[in-house]
This record gives sequence, C-alpha cells and structure tokens, in this order.
Amino acid sequence: MIQTVDWYFDYISPYPYLQLARFDDLPRDLVVKPRPVLFAGLLNHWGHKGPAEIPAKALQTYCYTHWLAEKRNLPFAGPPRHPFNPLSLLRLTLSVGATLDVVRTVYAHVWGAGNDGQSTKSLQALAEKLGVADFRSAISDAKIKAELKANTDEAIARGVYGVPTVATTDHLFWGDDATPMFIEFLDNPSMCEQAASRAAQVTPAAQRVQKPRSD
Repeated sequence: MIQTVDWYFDYISPYPYLQLARFDDLPRDLVVKPRPVLFAGLLNHWGHKGPAEIPAKALQTYCYTHWLAEKRNLPFAGPPRHPFNPLSLLRLTLSVGATLDVVRTVYAHVWGAGNDGQSTKSLQALAEKLGVADFRSAISDAKIKAELKANTDEAIARGVYGVPTVATTDHLFWGDDATPMFIEFLDNPSMCEQAASRAAQVTPAAQRVQKPRSD
C-alpha cells in the first residue's frame, strides 16, 4: 500500500495549480509531499523547450488552462507577465515549509488572483500572507538555495522531466491529466508493470538529426 508520494512542481506552470484542486479525490490516508523544483533546470537537463518558448504552444496553453479552470470553478486570472522568474516564489515556499496549504496560498496569489510572480511589491504582499516579515532574507538564505537545487537534482535523478509530477518509488505520473490514472494506480499498482516491461524491450529509435536547410 502506497502511503507517501512526492509531488514535484514549479509555480511557473499553471498545471500544478489545476491539479491541486483534484487532490481532494486522493485517498485520505495518502501523504503528498510537495517538492519545489526549478522547471528550467529540468528543461536544460533533458534538452526540452518550455511551452511558453513555443508561440503556438503558449497560445494553446493559456487558452486551455483558462478553459479548464472555468470548468473546475477555479479562480484563474494568471500573472501579468509569463514566463516569469519563479526562484523567489520557490525559495519563499521552502523558507516557511513546503506544505500543500502554503503551495495553495502561493498559487492563489499568482495564478488565481493574477499577481506578479517576481515583482517586489507582489512578493512582499505574498510574504505577509505567509507570515514572513523579511522575505528578502528568507529567499537569500544559502540553505534554502541549496535545498531548491537539491530538490531539482533529485527530481532529475528520478527521471522527472516536467511539472507537475507525482512520484512513487517506481513510477512517475506527469501532468494534471494523469491524475485519474494515478488514482487508479493506487488501487492497482501492477497496472504499469506490463507497460514497463514492454518499454524495456523496445529498441531505442534513432536520434533526430538537425540538418541545415538547403534553400
């Protein structure tokens, strides 16, 4: 029986905010441990681009997340600029303790109410909500910086490539849309064994080669 899972997230993405609202559907005795990570670190490691870096994908992402939030009756204004630098938000979370309630407060501030994700004024207002008197000292603490880096390095070592990701001992469930699958997995942990076995037998495809255009 799975009792604890790690939940990797970064405030730069709206999808963890959308998934948070679905955690009420999880078993009451399941402990979800929020693990703030730097999404950019994951992207750099795996050689990916973020959705906001691809204009057409960014447009669909903004449209889709607003639509999905409305369907789930979630307040969703979105920050006034995106992408933003999420480091201060992540470090502030770690400084007060990365609980689900803290994460919800931060997400409600940025994505729910539409406050800036990195401006001093917005961060000060958020810090007050979290009971932090001096947010600058909190986010500049060397131990907090090291903890965020350690979280990100740990996520990469476990194969995490995107946010949000729910991680059990042996399996990763990436994305808000994987939530129903994860819930089913909790009742049937063997459901992924056949797929994992099959994936191990598949011959890796040739790597894509970027060729210069001749025109």
